[in-house]
Amino acid sequence: MPGSLALRILYQEVLKFPWAVAKDWPAATRDPGTVAVTEGVTLREDGSGVTASWCREMIVRLQTEIRTRHYSHRTEQAYVQWAVRFLAFERSRNGVAPRTELVREYLEHLATVEIVAASTQNQALNALVFFFEKAVGAPLGTIGEFARAKRPKSMPVILSKEEVARLLAAISGVYRLMAQILYGSGLRLMECVSLRVKDLDFERHQIVIREGKGMKDRVTVLPRCLQEPLREQLARVRTLHEHDVSRGYGATFLPPGLARRQPNARCDWPWQFVFPADRLTVDTGAGGVFRQHVHETMLQRAVSAAGRRAGLTKPVHCHTLRHCFATHLLEDGYDIRTVQELLGHADVSTTMIYTHVIQKLEPTVRSPADQ
Repeated sequence: MPGSLALRILYQEVLKFPWAVAKDWPAATRDPGTVAVTEGVTLREDGSGVTASWCREMIVRLQTEIRTRHYSHRTEQAYVQWAVRFLAFERSRNGVAPRTELVREYLEHLATVEIVAASTQNQALNALVFFFEKAVGAPLGTIGEFARAKRPKSMPVILSKEEVARLLAAISGVYRLMAQILYGSGLRLMECVSLRVKDLDFERHQIVIREGKGMKDRVTVLPRCLQEPLREQLARVRTLHEHDVSRGYGATFLPPGLARRQPNARCDWPWQFVFPADRLTVDTGAGGVFRQHVHETMLQRAVSAAGRRAGLTKPVHCHTLRHCFATHLLEDGYDIRTVQELLGHADVSTTMIYTHVIQKLEPTVRSPADQ
C-alpha cells in the first residue's frame, strides 16, 4: 500500500479525520510536551495519546528511514501498513498504558483475534521495532512474552512434471512464457515480472537477478528451450519501445540511485522491461510518462485460471512453479547446494524442505494393499 494511500485510510477510515483538513495541518500543531514517546502515552481530552498530525509526521519519518537504507518498495509498503494499523489500535485504547504493553497487546491481538500466520506476526513485530527505533526515536526495549501465532509444519504444493506440462499448455500468450521462466529458472513472481533486457545472458545461458529478496544479486539458469521465445519477445518489445520513442516517450522506471546519476538511461534499450505493461504510466512524482512492467496480478490470475482449465486438483500459484523447479532438480540428482544458489536462499535449511518433499513422494514403505 503506498504511503499516501495508507495515510488517507488512517485519517478518513480509522482516525475519522477529514483528509482534506488533516493533510494541510501544519507540523506545529503537534505539542511535544504532551506526547510522551519514551515510557508511555499521555491521553488527551479525546481519549487519544497521539494527534493525527503526529501520526502523519511519524509515517513520513518512517518512509524516509526506509528509503535511506535502500529497502525494497515492498518492505516500505509493509512497514507503513503495520505502523498505520498499530497507530489506529493505539488510538482505540482508553487509559494510560506503557508503549511496550501496547505493542505486546497488539501482537497478541493479531494472533488471537485476527488469527494471522506466524510469519505475519513476525513481520508486524519487525516493522514496529523499526518504526519506534528509527522513526519515533524511542527503541521498544524488552517486550516480554506474548502469545505467538503457531507456525504450521506444512509442505509446499508440488506438481509432477506431467502436471506442470498440462499447466503450461493451458496458458496462452506472454503469460505462458513468464510461467515457463518461473518453472525453468526458479524465479520469484516479482523477479520475473521485473526482468530487464540486460538481465538475459543468452551466450552463457544465464539470467542475472538484480536486487532480489534481501537486496541480493544471483545468477540462475536460462533454459535453452526458452531462448528462441525470449528473442521473439524482445523483438516485440523493441518494436514497442521504438514506437514509444517516436512519440516522445520510451522511458522506464530506474533504481533511485541510477535515476539521479544517469537520468538519460531510462530510455536506453538495456534497461527496458522484458515484459512491459500494455499502457503507459503517468508519474507526477518523477515528472514524466513511463512504461512500467506488467502487473504481477495479471500473471497470478493467468496461472490460477490455467490450473483450473488443466483440471488440477492441487492449489496452483506462481510460487508453486518455483517449488517444482527446486524439487525436480533434486529428483534429477543435483546437489542441494547448487539448488540453494539457484534459488537464492541465504540458509541451506530453507532449501532442505524440498528433500523432505522428495522423501514423501518416494516412500520406502510399501502398503500391504499393494501386495
